[in-house]
Amino acid sequence: MVYEERNVWAGLIISPIVLVAYVVLVLQQAAGGPLTAVDWFPLMLWSIGGGIVGTILLSVAWGILAGMRDPDGVGRSDIRDRDIGRMGARVEQAFVAIAALCVIVLCGIGADVFWIANTMFLGFFVAAVVGGIARVIAYRRGLV
Repeated sequence: MVYEERNVWAGLIISPIVLVAYVVLVLQQAAGGPLTAVDWFPLMLWSIGGGIVGTILLSVAWGILAGMRDPDGVGRSDIRDRDIGRMGARVEQAFVAIAALCVIVLCGIGADVFWIANTMFLGFFVAAVVGGIARVIAYRRGLV
């Protein structure tokens, strides 16, 4: 497994954990009350930061283990990695655009800021996961 693919897998492992943790924390803070009353902003920032840090730590640890097995190939990258990265970014952009359209609709109907922010947060999550899955499939089956 090449460096870039390990990074994709690290994101795919950490992202769902972060989303579940965020949802649990929001629901705990709501305590049966309205979700719009939750102080979601700090939770979201900590979740995003924690996801970034967690992905980096997992990627570094995985890279160290890979380097112990294959010191020459641990950070190797080629044109295929670049092409797969571009394809994954295009997939992600499509889902971010869909999320942005949903946010525009929510703004247009006067939805609470909680729903607007969480729709975009969920959109980023879906984009990252679907883009990551597309990259993994491309690594396993190749680009067509």
